[in-house]
Amino acid sequence: MATKIRLQRHGRKKRAFFHIVVADSRSPRDGKFIEKLGSYNPITNPATIVLNVDRAAHWLIAGAQPTDTAAALLSYKGASMKKHLQVGVIKGAISQEEADKRFASWLEEKAARIDAKKSNLASAAEKVKTEGLAQEAKRRAAVEAKIAAKIAEAEAAANPVEESEELAAEELAAEEVATEEVAAEEVADAPAAEEVATEEAANEEVATEEAADAPAAEEAADEAPAAE
Repeated sequence: MATKIRLQRHGRKKRAFFHIVVADSRSPRDGKFIEKLGSYNPITNPATIVLNVDRAAHWLIAGAQPTDTAAALLSYKGASMKKHLQVGVIKGAISQEEADKRFASWLEEKAARIDAKKSNLASAAEKVKTEGLAQEAKRRAAVEAKIAAKIAEAEAAANPVEESEELAAEELAAEEVATEEVAAEEVADAPAAEEVATEEAANEEVATEEAADAPAAEEAADEAPAAE
């Protein structure tokens, strides 16, 4: 009887999981089977695979042909490796102890690779979560800023008098600043004005003295011919 190792579908639509079974190659996919070897759940991340490695290796040695997917699962769990080592024991190439030792070493390396993959997946998931939170915070901040701007516009439209008062206050402050600047310029020009006023007063005194001396000069002019 030709036997196959294949997957038998279970579960509901879009949530399927599978049993790994040994069945007659003539049986329907989900029909009667000879032995159940394990299960495969692709929904989880990483996928969950449960397999009786010893029985799977036994059936492989007995000549059961796995389907492509089943062969990948058997190889992943080490059934194909165990079959290879057992064939070496049967042929006398290696001892059973050596085969068991090699298989244990292979399992350790495989477990280390699986743990590393799980760690990478966890790190990637954490990174995606962190980036998502950062983007959500930015989006929320932008929404809050828009809401604040709309509230400010509404308040400004509801209170135009306050805006006018604010503008008037700003204009008054500007005028006061300009007045202070003019006063400062006048104070700076005060010494020059005082000097001009002093010069004008001196000129007036000189003119007064000249006017006072004019009659004396005329009398001297009149006396001069009489003396001749």
